Amino acid sequence: MRSFYCQCGSTLFFGSVQCVACSRPTAMCPHCNAVRSMAVADDGSLVCDHCHRECRMCSNATQHAVCNRGVDAASEQPLCRYCRLNSVVPDLTVGDNLLKWQRLEAAKHRVLFDIERIGLPIVSEPENESGSSDGRPVLQFEFKSSAVKPVSTGHADGLITIDIAEADSVHREQTRVEFGEPQRTLVGHFRHELGHYYWQLLVEPNCLDAFRSLFGDEREPSYAEAQKRYYADGAIPDWQDRFISAYSTMHPWEDFAETFAGYMDIVAVVETARHFDRTRVTADGSDFNQMLTAYRDIGIVANEFNRDMGLLDLVPEFHSEAVVEKLKFIDNLRLTLQKEPA
Repeated sequence: MRSFYCQCGSTLFFGSVQCVACSRPTAMCPHCNAVRSMAVADDGSLVCDHCHRECRMCSNATQHAVCNRGVDAASEQPLCRYCRLNSVVPDLTVGDNLLKWQRLEAAKHRVLFDIERIGLPIVSEPENESGSSDGRPVLQFEFKSSAVKPVSTGHADGLITIDIAEADSVHREQTRVEFGEPQRTLVGHFRHELGHYYWQLLVEPNCLDAFRSLFGDEREPSYAEAQKRYYADGAIPDWQDRFISAYSTMHPWEDFAETFAGYMDIVAVVETARHFDRTRVTADGSDFNQMLTAYRDIGIVANEFNRDMGLLDLVPEFHSEAVVEKLKFIDNLRLTLQKEPA
């Protein structure tokens, strides 16, 4: 993720709500699409120090401190674009649910910002009674607690469900160890579930044959059959030769979602490194091979930093040729969208 700058010259970050140097309020300006320092007008509205246009804070920021995005002052919407995607939020009368929601929103906003930055569409405004826009699935999020009844994190027809227990670091680490995962993070959950969303939105209606030639036929075996086999027998032997993760071996849908999450990891890490002058390679989709090489080079250093501190590796050290081809498939989806007329 990139950093930003206050009018006083100090560095601001993606989640900043106030400059630590001059205490000026900050927000993600809806006009600049960047975190900016803000002047407070007499009527309480905010004026961006960069574009000098008015906005106000998302009501999830003013009421719950779970957001730092601004809303156009002329808009009748109380919530920012990202918070309007929520269909269910945690019960804030319960324990530490507010803290969990804050963590979930921080991860969700970061991932969605990257999604939009690389040009992937977010269908967010229903235009007919079916709750879709031109037949496309509307992206929505629901954050639920298993304390009420069992919740499964997953995606169904545009609706992404997250068990809020995943925002508890102890629970998440226990689950990571139980399933033998190299990493388990909130941003990883969002990237993975958005992979399912973009399979339905972009792959299913446009390039199923190409998908099946790389990832396999999603119809056979059925998802239920594949899931039952995976949890009974585990990943196939030598999965590293063809898959980005053990979980990818379960079913072509999971293979795509895991690969999509891996692609978004690459984009995020390379773009951050470029912003901080650690590489000249861009994540704009102009050269995938260069982007992957830069990711590997950055990963060697980042992994050593993490090992120095006793932390888990940040990035995988190797992608097989089969996995690289799958990553290129996702890169081509992005390039196809960039070439389409607006």
